Amino acid sequence: MPYILANAISFSFKQVSTEGAITMVMLAVVSLFSWSVIINKFFQLHKARKMSAKFFAAWRETKDPLELARGGQQFDGAPAYEIYVAGAQELAYHLKNNPIEVGTRPKGRGKAADLGQTDVLARSSSTKISHGSFDLVKAVLERTASAEAMGLEKGMIVLSTAVAGGPFIGLLGTVFGVMETFAGIAVKQAASITAMAPGVAGALLNTVIGLFVAIPAMFAYNFQVTNIRGITNELDNFVSELVTAFEHRYVDNRALADEIRDALSDTAVRSDDVLIAK
Repeated sequence: MPYILANAISFSFKQVSTEGAITMVMLAVVSLFSWSVIINKFFQLHKARKMSAKFFAAWRETKDPLELARGGQQFDGAPAYEIYVAGAQELAYHLKNNPIEVGTRPKGRGKAADLGQTDVLARSSSTKISHGSFDLVKAVLERTASAEAMGLEKGMIVLSTAVAGGPFIGLLGTVFGVMETFAGIAVKQAASITAMAPGVAGALLNTVIGLFVAIPAMFAYNFQVTNIRGITNELDNFVSELVTAFEHRYVDNRALADEIRDALSDTAVRSDDVLIAK
């Protein structure tokens, strides 16, 4: 059976018309790009899964959302890590340039209370950012998540084109071949199987090659799109988790009344410190 099939394919190649040969070259180019995307995307998604697992394991062990960024750990190839780095850098920028000092001052006023609890005051104060600054952090996170999703989907249009266009390109070559065969029969005025078979065989070879291009691309496309959707959903969930972690730790969530009261209290304390100094 394999020998007969090999002979049939060899015979069909010899009967291919010029138009059919051009069509085969087009299919070969599509197949080359298709397999290039399949192989590259396989390694990209494999690395993304592997490095993301390592990153999430490290992330779950941290207590401070900025701990990984400050520690300098890297997880290249993990889309979630790229999102985290972008968000951490933006958050660090606002903590440095637009800080809000929030602290809980110990009870008691006067010289003894203030001078004797300086270290307590230092430990009780913390640096946070406003909701306006945090909106910019969230915008960076969402923009980076979209960019990472687009990076995962890059090249998939080649596979979808191969799936949809491969059979039609092959069919186009088949139609040209059949037309040429019937035209030759009309010229020779001899309608017989012997006269038709070679041309039809060469024409049908284009359809076969078109299917060979489309079928692997179809399976690869479905498999990889499923993986990409899973990673994308994982990124969306991580963005929500990261926003919550950043907000709980580094965003000033005091009510307006509390902010006013704390501001007035700080003003009064500074006045007391001035009087004590005098």
